[in-house]
Amino acid sequence: MKIYFSGSIRGGQQDTNLYAELIQELKQYGTVLTEHIGSKTIDTTISDKEIHDRDVKWVKESDIVIAEVTVPSLGVGYEIGRAIDMNKPIICLYRVLNGKTTSAMIRGCSDLQCFEYSNVAEAKEILKKQLKTT
Repeated sequence: MKIYFSGSIRGGQQDTNLYAELIQELKQYGTVLTEHIGSKTIDTTISDKEIHDRDVKWVKESDIVIAEVTVPSLGVGYEIGRAIDMNKPIICLYRVLNGKTTSAMIRGCSDLQCFEYSNVAEAKEILKKQLKTT
């Protein structure tokens, strides 16, 4: 299975370590096309267009999209929208922080499976359960 993992990069990298742990978990279910999301280093050698085209290609190639949507990100929202148009299965994970939850546009979309979690162990359990049924 090819997995496209999406998480905020330019919108804020405070969850990079969490992304790395989730990516490591996802590797037991298939190939994660976007392992770089778990890195604190942003590749500045490629243009915005190259990033866009590469990532859209990966979304097309993927069998499933997993998005961590706690940190708001235009890019993640864009990727989710494109994946919906491509009829990809999409799982969104989010935490409630300081009383703030994720967008109603995400949680209210019937094309997505959205799951709230409190810690990485809980997120891994959600992924385990969902990926066994996908």
